Amino acid sequence: MKAGTTASIMTFVYLNRVKEDLGGSVTLTVVSDEESGGRLGAGWLVEKVPEYLGDCVLNGEPSSPYTVRFGEKAVYWVKFTVRTPGGHSAYPHVSKSANRIAAALIRDLEVLEALPPAVPEKVARALAGPDVGAGAERGLGAGAAEFLQKVTLNVGIVRGGVKVNMLPAACEIEADLRLPVGVDRAEVRAAIERIVSRYPEASWEEGASQRANATWTDPEHPMVGHIQDNVQALLGFRPPAIISLGGTDCRFWRAAGVPAYVYGPSPAGMGAPNESVAIEEFLHVVRTHVLSAFDYLRAP
Repeated sequence: MKAGTTASIMTFVYLNRVKEDLGGSVTLTVVSDEESGGRLGAGWLVEKVPEYLGDCVLNGEPSSPYTVRFGEKAVYWVKFTVRTPGGHSAYPHVSKSANRIAAALIRDLEVLEALPPAVPEKVARALAGPDVGAGAERGLGAGAAEFLQKVTLNVGIVRGGVKVNMLPAACEIEADLRLPVGVDRAEVRAAIERIVSRYPEASWEEGASQRANATWTDPEHPMVGHIQDNVQALLGFRPPAIISLGGTDCRFWRAAGVPAYVYGPSPAGMGAPNESVAIEEFLHVVRTHVLSAFDYLRAP
């Protein structure tokens, strides 16, 4: 994200030099809190300082030079707690194991990944493009295209048991669901309720995640065309418009009715040791942002 943020800063600097040739203004937005929900950063800015919302957002989040993102999945965190009397493992008749119940619950939760999305026609048309699958996999890795329109479930934390020869009396599960465009949070909540109802020892609650559905804006917006045209001129191909697998602050602008698009460096290695961005790739993102913002704002 440091590379994406720097690309935004350099775009602001370069466009300032040619501001007389622009038919509009440029606002540079640099905020914190995105990884922990964004409500204290971009969320606060959109709510409290609406005069700076603008007409279009260009964001430099890691996305790869091979795609333009016009929307993103919703993040839905959930927590499950299983409680039993517990006891000694030599006497399994005195209590069920909270861990074994939790394991069965996790298996049942996998059905959430089969929830079918009711995809809006314009989104479906964009994602059905001939280059979408190849672009997604080129930028995000083999297999990525399969998950653009699919609910995904990650059981990130399981805590249960205190000793190998004790029947666990409690087990906690924390899971991260990513909901594509067309899958409503209310539908997912109802499905979870049905699953948990089969386990009287279990309860669940929503975690501190987003309180909204997946967001998207027009994949045929002029900004998408400007980005594609400039990448074609710079690298010789047109990046397809896709939905992001990860979340960004763009969702706050989209929720406020402002089109928002993401074009940034590759996410390869993100969150791993020696995380980095290739210098030439970073410079390409800077060039693309500057030229695309200029094209969008150029005075007639």
